[in-house]
Amino acid sequence: MPASPVPALVGRDTEISSLFSLTDAARRGTGGALVVRGEPGIGKSTLLRHVESAVSEDFQVIRASGAEFEGELPFATLHQLCVPLLGHLEALSAPYHDSLRVAFGLAEGVPDPFRVGLAALDLMAVAAAERPLLCLVDDAHWMDDASARAVTFLARRVSAEPVAMVFAARDQEPVRGLDELPGLRLDGLTDAQSRSLLAAERTVTLDDRVRDRILAEARGNPLALIELPKAGGFALPTPSPVASRIERSFHARAAELAPEARLLLVLASADPTGDATLVWAAAQRLDIDVPAASSAVESSGLVRFDTRARFCHPLARSAVYRTADAAQRRTAHRALADTIDPGVAPDRQVWHRALATTGPDEHVAAGLEASASRAQARGGVAAAAAFLERAAALSLDPDTQTRRTLSAARATLEAGDANAATDLVASIDADALNDAEHATVDLLRGQIALSIGADGADSGPDFMLRAARRLTSTDPRRARECVVSALEMALVVGKAAGVMDRVLAAARSVPPAPHSPDLLDGLVLLHTEGHWAGAPVLREALTGDNEGWTRVPALATMLAGELWDMDLYATIVEWLGATARDTGSPMAIRLSLSQVALSAAFAGDFGRAMAAIAEEEAIADAFGDVPQLYAKVHLVTMRGRRQEALDLFAEVGNRGVGQLAANTDSAAAVLHNALGEYPEALAAASRTWARGELFTSGFALPELVEAAVRCGERAVAESALASLTERAAHAGTQYGLSVAAGARALVHGSEDDYRTSVAYLADTWLEPDLARARLRYGEWLRRAGRRRDAREQLNAAHELFSRIGMEAFAERAAGELRATGAVVRGRAEHTYDQLTMQEMHIAREVAAGATTKEVAARLFLSPRTIDAHLRNIFRKLGITSRRQLRDIPDVT
Repeated sequence: MPASPVPALVGRDTEISSLFSLTDAARRGTGGALVVRGEPGIGKSTLLRHVESAVSEDFQVIRASGAEFEGELPFATLHQLCVPLLGHLEALSAPYHDSLRVAFGLAEGVPDPFRVGLAALDLMAVAAAERPLLCLVDDAHWMDDASARAVTFLARRVSAEPVAMVFAARDQEPVRGLDELPGLRLDGLTDAQSRSLLAAERTVTLDDRVRDRILAEARGNPLALIELPKAGGFALPTPSPVASRIERSFHARAAELAPEARLLLVLASADPTGDATLVWAAAQRLDIDVPAASSAVESSGLVRFDTRARFCHPLARSAVYRTADAAQRRTAHRALADTIDPGVAPDRQVWHRALATTGPDEHVAAGLEASASRAQARGGVAAAAAFLERAAALSLDPDTQTRRTLSAARATLEAGDANAATDLVASIDADALNDAEHATVDLLRGQIALSIGADGADSGPDFMLRAARRLTSTDPRRARECVVSALEMALVVGKAAGVMDRVLAAARSVPPAPHSPDLLDGLVLLHTEGHWAGAPVLREALTGDNEGWTRVPALATMLAGELWDMDLYATIVEWLGATARDTGSPMAIRLSLSQVALSAAFAGDFGRAMAAIAEEEAIADAFGDVPQLYAKVHLVTMRGRRQEALDLFAEVGNRGVGQLAANTDSAAAVLHNALGEYPEALAAASRTWARGELFTSGFALPELVEAAVRCGERAVAESALASLTERAAHAGTQYGLSVAAGARALVHGSEDDYRTSVAYLADTWLEPDLARARLRYGEWLRRAGRRRDAREQLNAAHELFSRIGMEAFAERAAGELRATGAVVRGRAEHTYDQLTMQEMHIAREVAAGATTKEVAARLFLSPRTIDAHLRNIFRKLGITSRRQLRDIPDVT
């Protein structure tokens, strides 16, 4: 609790207690965040000031606030928050130091959004080492997008630091990431509390009937209770939203000021930085008597001038700006633009210039476009979108206006506002577009539709296929690329269900490939004539001189599986991982990590799979997104952990259908076969096969054969075997031939097929498949009465399953071994049985020589958090040093 008395707030004891719990935890080194939400005037800002006053003696307090009226520069709010801490900048490592300087416009370069958040976290951690830190962010709903991402990332990562973060935001105005943080909602005061506050203010003497009317109008809103009496006592406004009534109160107070004082107020409201020096200079340009005007303004109680112009409440600034006439606002923005040094703040100057402009102005529009480029380079896509939208509005040339509007729409979509991007695209005059421009618009509409999950005639792939049709006569090559891109994009965002049929239909209407058959030709042949016709074309398109898989890596991984070419799959995964790191794209990195995890699971390297999954989940969390679960469902089912898998399946079920559902059914078939639950395996494999999806349907066939054989469904097994044999024969890979031989052995009981299946896999990296081939052969040998031969295969299978960590299959092999009369050794213990996925990632990184800070950067955690995890890892593994981690086989 506070060290010195702090005036009580009427009716907010519970909320104050929650905030003090947060700051008390920060004092003890356990940081956290809280989002205070409520309607305008409900007391959010007052609550922030109260907690600041209460803890100011033993906390460092840093403040920031969002700003309403401008498309803010990237990282503007984060910059406000970090300015008091920049004295610690030199204590950071060079990459973090440089990232913050670039993000804050103090150095040239392009900031890495991953690294900016980590750098800010490190800066706060260094500052908090001296004294606990309280970060207060008011009007958080108006933060620029880059800052919103960064500060919500910080809020999720300060748990190991003596840092408390409190955000104030309005209801019904969601901010990316804030809604996932712990929240505290402020409701209106009770009637008794409202009367108490009204009596305590004693601003005017009120008639009882007026007092009752105020109480009814205010509905427990504290600011309304304070401001409405100042608006005129008996002359109350008609009923309307509380925020509007309060704003009218502020407007009434501003209206009483002399014209020069009102213009000074408008100047202060027009520049959200609150730079008092800038406001004074702009006022002097307008020949305002600054001493007299500022004195009058401060006497009104609406604003206070010190190092910054501080309005008494955000609604006061809003009221002043909104109620000024258009000419006054333009005058204010023009004065501010003329005052700002373009060498210091070119973007802010051109923005004010744009707001002072009444009609088309190509010079200003070009300046805005240049500012948009700078904003995008600094990671400020929301600011870039605002610059470009205004640039389009001021453009004279229709073609230039269209180009800028499309650029604004792309930036707006990238900033996460699909609805606004839709409106921008809709504003374009479609009649004035040529086919190429129409196609560009359709491609953008496709991206928008995919981002919001639109279905039907307005789905993302349909828009992209429409673009292909527009280009068939003018640009056939691009038309074919659009068709394939529709499938690639749908796969990347996890919404590919049903897209293949539309792609195949569109392929009939686009011109043929100009040279040899391409990827689209291969897809058509695969689905119309089968693998005998499609597989060779697909292989050539993927692996030929131009390595087509580099342009569509998500689709290429699916096709590699369809061709049973796991070596090609591994090559694509390795390239995808390296390329994604180079681009820095979060989506590309997450896709690559999921594929790395899948590849590791197929190889039986469960520790590596866990580490990749943990890193993908860390990136998803850092960006406020849900993690991808493809790899996780396969890993959990291969480990054979039934309840863990069923819980994960339930989580997947809550996400809906599509690729994830297909992967889940495919993985479930493996789990149930491992556990000997063959009817369940048959059902899951049948669902997967019926979907007809690339990769998963083919991989379900051997599971379907095994489950059908065990369930006595001979006809089903024969049918699945025929499909599998056709695919494997024309794929021609050792892996495909091995899987087909193993399935054929199950159906026909041929020992040669069992041996062939084992032999083909003996020299591959797919150890789980080799272990399963040996298990099937050993089971057949035991049932044939050849116990000694059976033990050889079953022992080899059991050893492999145990070493890999495939628990259910290991138990199945152990049961078969016991049936031969053999004594079975206990299952080997694995490091990853004792560690979480995140701990496994940390252990592997540290064992490879990574420093605490390097591991922290990969997982978007603070170094203190990594050290805490390391202590836990050491305790679980019974070791005491990093060096000992290198001697643990599962870790290295």
